[in-house]
Amino acid sequence: MTNGEPLNQVFEACDANQQRDRDDLFRLLRQPSISAQNSGVSECAAIVQDLLASAGLATRLLPTAGHPMIYGEWCQAPGKPTLLIYGHYDVQPPEPLDAWQSPPFEPAIRDGRIYARGVGDNKGQFFAQIAGLRAWRETTNALPINVKMLIEGEEEVGSPHLDQTVATHRELLRADLVYTSDGPVLTADHPQVVFGVRGILSLELIARGARHDLHSGNWGGIAPNPAWRLVHLLSTMLDADNRITVPGVLDAVAPVSPAMRAAIERIPLDQDAVLRRLGLAHLPPPADLPYFDRLMARPTMNIAGFTSGYGGPGSKTVLPSVATVKMDIRLVPNQRADSIFAKVAAHVAAHAPEVELRRGGSMEPSSTPLDHPFANPVRRAVERGFGGAPLDIPLLGGSLPDAVWTKTLGLPSFLVPYANPDHNNHAPNENLEIARFYAGIRTAASLLAELSAAAELQPGNQD
Repeated sequence: MTNGEPLNQVFEACDANQQRDRDDLFRLLRQPSISAQNSGVSECAAIVQDLLASAGLATRLLPTAGHPMIYGEWCQAPGKPTLLIYGHYDVQPPEPLDAWQSPPFEPAIRDGRIYARGVGDNKGQFFAQIAGLRAWRETTNALPINVKMLIEGEEEVGSPHLDQTVATHRELLRADLVYTSDGPVLTADHPQVVFGVRGILSLELIARGARHDLHSGNWGGIAPNPAWRLVHLLSTMLDADNRITVPGVLDAVAPVSPAMRAAIERIPLDQDAVLRRLGLAHLPPPADLPYFDRLMARPTMNIAGFTSGYGGPGSKTVLPSVATVKMDIRLVPNQRADSIFAKVAAHVAAHAPEVELRRGGSMEPSSTPLDHPFANPVRRAVERGFGGAPLDIPLLGGSLPDAVWTKTLGLPSFLVPYANPDHNNHAPNENLEIARFYAGIRTAASLLAELSAAAELQPGNQD
């Protein structure tokens, strides 16, 4: 357990600084930073660097081929662990603007929530970490552990330069663990600690027929239909029970471990309510596959879009000249994007060699063991910050650039979302409950204390 007296004083500072912390967050939110449109990103980077400096961190910009990353550090605690905190300062485009109840870059408070683009994803969450650090520095003139922060400006466009930048600055980023706050919790009743994410591999299949579209009567049976060619190919890739049938794709999928099963069974779920909200009567086959196994333990092969011929009103008797399918495959731990792509490519070559296969972006899956030595300090910090024991979430169904920490740097990585379940990230009226913002600050402050008390747990000796 931590020494309560310094942390209690830090908590008092957090309470006293609430208005200032909110004002600083509003300053950050007022600055657009839309990476997809290159709008206001460099201006926002300067604000982030200034806020890191306000917490007493030495800062520098790490240039990339795209938008810069901001790095800050305070490493003056010899023999103590080194914590690397990650976040991103870029945001999604705010459109459609007419769906916002208040302007997206003019933060507003309604019913205990802050409304603004980026407040939950991710400015409010990474700034909560900065505010927690600042409370420690202003209370004790020091931090109880070594801290590094890396805030990037391209997460919303797929973090295209994160892995290379981290690999280039491997020594600079040397640490004992990585901590990220992003996304919403599953349920408002429970904070959570997430131990991993599924990866993703995006693909495109293109089939071609004649040089141009043809009359389906005059040429049907003479010219091939590329849409049917893709339909037949796709039917060889996934069976009626939603089992991937591309040889080798499932070879590396591991069974659910006892620890993972125990964590899954503790996650509250009203499956009927979820299905009703989606307008569904039941889950797709196989019927006996549990809900969270589908999200955490199994890869998926998804058709994201199928384009061919005519899809407008009425009919058009056309034999299309081209058909395109966009797909994504979610990957689970032990799978690798390069290996899965090679297996899909071999399958396409065997079944439809005339179909063109293009590879899109990818992220590797990532996981940290549930029993990792740093897991308990993280859990205790979350409990102190939010006032309740967190749920362990073994794996998110979605994908984040978490493998850059677990694979490129070889570090344990913990994701602790601070945002409410309905924070509307990537949508109009994005919001963050004010109480959760302040709980995030307390959690960040608590984490430093818990990790300091756990200094015997394999510190990196960053002195």
